[in-house]
Amino acid sequence: MGSCKSPYVVLLLYVLVFFVYQSFAFGVDTNQTAKLVVDASEASGRPISETMFGIFIEEFNNAGAGGLWAELVSNRGFEAGGPNVPSNIDPWSIIGNESSLIVSTDRSSCFDRNKVALRMEVLCDSQGANSCPDDGVGIYNPGFWGMNIEKGKTYSVVLYVRSSGSINVSVSLTGSDGLQKLAAANIIASGSEVSNWKKFKVMLEAQGTNPNSRLQLTTTRKGFIWFDQVSVMPLDTYKGHGFRKDLVQMLEDLKPQFMRFPGGCFVEGAWLRNAFRWKETIGPWEERPGHFGDVWMYWTDDGLGYFEFLQLAEDLGTLPIWVFNNGISHNDEVDTASVLPFVQEALDGLEFARGNPNSTWGSLRAAMGHPEPFDLRYVGIGNEDCGKKNYRGNYLKFYTAIKRAYPDIKIISNCDGSSQKLDHPADLFDFHFYTDDAKIMSSMAHQFDHTSRSGPKAFVSEYAVTKGSLLAALGEAGFLIGLEKNSDVVEMASYAPLFSNDRRANFAAIVFNSSHLYGTPSYWMQSLFSESSGATIFNATLKTNSSTDQVEQLLASAISWKNSENENSYLRIKIVNLGTNIVNLKIVVDGLEPNSINLSESTKTVLTSTNVMDENSLNEPKKVIPNRSLLEKAGKDGEDVEVVISPNSFTSIDFLIESS
Repeated sequence: MGSCKSPYVVLLLYVLVFFVYQSFAFGVDTNQTAKLVVDASEASGRPISETMFGIFIEEFNNAGAGGLWAELVSNRGFEAGGPNVPSNIDPWSIIGNESSLIVSTDRSSCFDRNKVALRMEVLCDSQGANSCPDDGVGIYNPGFWGMNIEKGKTYSVVLYVRSSGSINVSVSLTGSDGLQKLAAANIIASGSEVSNWKKFKVMLEAQGTNPNSRLQLTTTRKGFIWFDQVSVMPLDTYKGHGFRKDLVQMLEDLKPQFMRFPGGCFVEGAWLRNAFRWKETIGPWEERPGHFGDVWMYWTDDGLGYFEFLQLAEDLGTLPIWVFNNGISHNDEVDTASVLPFVQEALDGLEFARGNPNSTWGSLRAAMGHPEPFDLRYVGIGNEDCGKKNYRGNYLKFYTAIKRAYPDIKIISNCDGSSQKLDHPADLFDFHFYTDDAKIMSSMAHQFDHTSRSGPKAFVSEYAVTKGSLLAALGEAGFLIGLEKNSDVVEMASYAPLFSNDRRANFAAIVFNSSHLYGTPSYWMQSLFSESSGATIFNATLKTNSSTDQVEQLLASAISWKNSENENSYLRIKIVNLGTNIVNLKIVVDGLEPNSINLSESTKTVLTSTNVMDENSLNEPKKVIPNRSLLEKAGKDGEDVEVVISPNSFTSIDFLIESS
């Protein structure tokens, strides 16, 4: 039986219900009102640490190899397949077939720490019954999911070669199928010239652009050729130091006050035999053995080594924080009674960074082109090792030795001191927090409210909502506002992970491929905290007409900062709205001279989007980015200000302060 109601009545009821729903969900009646009272008096102000916000770089998701480090060749020394031969040469591939060449590996390299080399037996010849193809046979390397070759730019190709006879090797940059020729040159040498290993360097200027290019080494001459340590580097790198310019520019724009490196779990290793060992990553790049990162499960040639990390921190004008292994990995530990060689390794690393150029390790730094010491003031003893059996014993050995040799260095413990005092000496304690829930992250704004003010300061070196969305960024912004308010006990904070190749994940601050990049909403969120380091924070009280749950969705802070470019002073109000309602916010500023706020020159920057789950991508890199505009005239100079805070948004308001 059908309904006895008229279809017009049903339609009317539906429209009425929909209208009521829309009113509750989006209508003016659901607007929230709130009041933020800021005490901007000198007595209210507290200094935020000069080093409050920085960056953390770990070799994770190809952040360094194939990313920040501009080397275009993957597995340049043929060592990734392991020390036993024959071995896997991936991602190198063969150009030709079994009738034209045989490619293998042997242990004939001239480098003591990386003995594997590639051996190519060419069966075809330039003429005769078994003639080679016109373009030759050989090998190619696609880099890290494609090499970005740009027209007009020059690339330095370095390779080591030896042969059983004379050679004519074509060195070329081509498209992914080898058909598009972007740049090429020939290496021609007599048999006597290459009877032993010889280094060749070729400069190639690209005649075209292709972000998915490859390097080819080919020949049409029969015989045996060995290749080793093959490198392709663009000449155009950040400050000429080998870093990919666009990626470093993203870091520079964050104005980081410190740089933690190189890990993370990368420092520990799943097993100690695969941990990052700094001595294996210095000196000429050809001599570095590289290693397999068995936590993140990929090979790195360690072109981005200890020296390069220190150089990058200096180039960015930021303080390096070196994290080293303390004899503990994920699966094995060195007994405290046997840990002194690891302690000495750390002391040697400090001498490399800070020692005079005539010292044992300082002289190696000088030989690498940096006679002046690096400004290394902080070290982290291990990573997330506090719960391990030998950590405290090992830690104390490191702590005592380092403080004896370098009493000024600040030492960071892995143990959490936010809830209870540490049972061992430290200058800072390391705190990590990850969650997939933005509201949980936002609630962590209160984590340090009750932390002892007399103990070591907190270093929040890793935090993130493990998504790439606007919602994730809002939760993180709420957390950082809490850190600002607790800046008397929180000295440093950095997001993780910083970088990711888009073939790996989109959960990072900066995602990239061979030629393009984008900042996730979490990156842009961090950019709105870049002026907080060294600023002054004021007491700011938020009052709302809503329930407790809605109050927790609204967080705010107030700081004063000076623009170094124009010397203008600003009062910055930051507001996170994790709720779904518009908030009509009245801002009351006390403690300033009358008429000192110039509203006409004040600005409002908003990070939001139409959908809280929106993300950026390589196709839409600016879908969720901050939008800056002049502050809408919501009152006269010297009066309270009323602003509209969008739902699901992070708003930063800069009031220009003028002295009377």
